[in-house]
Amino acid sequence: MQTVTLNNGAEMPILGFGVYQIPPENTEQAVSDALAAGYRLLDTAAAYGNEEAVGRAIRNSGVPREELFVTTKLWVQDAPAEDNTRRALETSLTKLGLDHVDLYLMHQPYGDVYGQWRAMEAAGQEGLARAIGVANFHPDRLLDLVLNNEVTPAVNQIETHPFFQRTTDQDLMREHGVQHQSWGGFAEGRNGLFTHPVLSEIGLAHGKSAAQAVLRWLIQRDIVTIPKSVDPGRMAQNFDVFDFELTDEQMAEIAALDAGTTLFFDHRDPEMVAWLSKRRLDG
Repeated sequence: MQTVTLNNGAEMPILGFGVYQIPPENTEQAVSDALAAGYRLLDTAAAYGNEEAVGRAIRNSGVPREELFVTTKLWVQDAPAEDNTRRALETSLTKLGLDHVDLYLMHQPYGDVYGQWRAMEAAGQEGLARAIGVANFHPDRLLDLVLNNEVTPAVNQIETHPFFQRTTDQDLMREHGVQHQSWGGFAEGRNGLFTHPVLSEIGLAHGKSAAQAVLRWLIQRDIVTIPKSVDPGRMAQNFDVFDFELTDEQMAEIAALDAGTTLFFDHRDPEMVAWLSKRRLDG
């Protein structure tokens, strides 16, 4: 498995398995199938409600813990954010059945971001998280965090797919040593991604699918990606993207698909900021 080296020296697989929107009752089997297919990066979150199922799959897999790279995420915390962040991480570790995670991400750039980050820094120093990072941070918010804290985020996980490519974001991340990670790499099939003529033609040229061409495009941009599926056949197909390489011309064809805007929601939209900021998890 190809890896990327984070700014603290940790090695992270460039391709992993995400469990967003997989119901808890289906998650254990999906993660078990993913591990059997060879995935070693697992991405979950407190907000997904399926950490316990991920943990059961890990325990029953027989895969040594040191071979796994497990990510979970912190939801927006009420004041005092530092105390509540610590409790949230401990809750996630209990649900996962782990003594540490490999990456702990601040899921949203809202609330007492600095208080949350200080608690995450402490968790990293104590070994409860091998690396800490953020998700859904636009460049201005990311730079503010980088410039005004001791620890630079190891990762920023943001919506990234052929129709919203985030090249400017990635340039800033590279400048400051932050690893770009994609969520929504397949755009949840929007804009006809799985049958898109450009993507399908590129995939066909390599004996691959449009989806595989997208994953290969992300990998060649050095972007960590976490495709989701509950179908073992599709999981295997998504994993089978290391035996071909897109040409410069094909990379340019995909670059031309960039519309430069989200297909889901804007984290700077006031209504979305208000909704996400007020949402609290049960338990």
